[in-house]
Amino acid sequence: MLSFYIIVSLTILLIIYGAIEYQLHQKKLKSIPIRIHINGTRGKSSVTRLIGAGLRAGGLKTITKVTGTFPRIILADGSEAIVHRKEQANILEQLDIIKFCSKQQADVLIIECMALQPIYQKITEHQMIKADIGVITNIRLDHLDVMGPTLDDVAKAICSTIPKKSKLFTSEDRYLGFMQKIAKKRKTKIHNSDPKTITNNDLKGFSYIEHKDNIALALDICTELGVDRSVALPEMKRSKPDEGVLRHFTVKENGKRIHFYNALAANDPESTIMIWDAIRNQSEENEHFMFLLNTRQDRQDRAIRLVDMMSQLDYGSIGLVGESLDMVVTMCEKQDIPTTKIHAIGAKTTLEQYHDLCEASLSNTTIIAIGNMGAGGAELSEHFERIHQTSN
Repeated sequence: MLSFYIIVSLTILLIIYGAIEYQLHQKKLKSIPIRIHINGTRGKSSVTRLIGAGLRAGGLKTITKVTGTFPRIILADGSEAIVHRKEQANILEQLDIIKFCSKQQADVLIIECMALQPIYQKITEHQMIKADIGVITNIRLDHLDVMGPTLDDVAKAICSTIPKKSKLFTSEDRYLGFMQKIAKKRKTKIHNSDPKTITNNDLKGFSYIEHKDNIALALDICTELGVDRSVALPEMKRSKPDEGVLRHFTVKENGKRIHFYNALAANDPESTIMIWDAIRNQSEENEHFMFLLNTRQDRQDRAIRLVDMMSQLDYGSIGLVGESLDMVVTMCEKQDIPTTKIHAIGAKTTLEQYHDLCEASLSNTTIIAIGNMGAGGAELSEHFERIHQTSN
């Protein structure tokens, strides 16, 4: 009987403690005047950084949290701090960011959604952040093991973060009607950003290849918060990009000219094909194209979709690096990709992978790296960047 009373007492204490913590958290939330919660399949980190840069240029004290390739907090002065994790990523991390932002008396918190499980996405928005401005960059096929199995399921999961009685900005067209229905129920106004408002001249000055959709979305939000695009855009160009942005490096090895595009963060077929089309449209005649697929053992579903995509495109060869090499070679064979096109390199050192890729390249080759930044992908891209910087 005594143990029963102890259990009941502890349960009551935990409930009281939880209620107090929740109220304290709500107080911290209210102390942050503007909260922007960014979700979507691709471009979350880039849009988060772009908005942050634009708002800082407009004089708003802005703190930014990106989950991207490598998690970072971008402080009000634009400097960055690494988010150190003792264990795997956990959405409770967002509570610490909100607490920090409240202590800093920031005007704006811009926070990238880090949840994948649909229920956690919903909790993050409606219990933790309660955004004044919600953002959905786009909805594409990825993380189907968690949000799938269909694109409609992914849409439902991502749209669970549409805030209540707030504003939603999006570049997504395909599911715009679906979002409008949810936004109406939640009494939220929706704004669809148009990439056509971004000219080719607007793209000049970025140190990497930025997408018009991302820039349009970021500028619309800056305008909404009183920062003119003439003020915001120049600072966006000066700001430090995420490690996963699309970059282009050129190296020369043994008389070969090799163009390397780091598209490792665009790891769904739709995003990859958009990049592929853009690169092809500006390529030279008789250029040899090589897809470089970097795989992770825990992302086999992603590898399956990308191999299927490659089987439907016209290119010269495929380089395979990373984990589960034999499995990916088998995937390629099942898709009737000729073995003569495949260069199976695997999980070698970065330097060995670089030399093998140069050996497999022809005199004028464009390598488009896709799949994953992890499992050595970031390191290989950085190596190409170093060679590019020393030879140009």
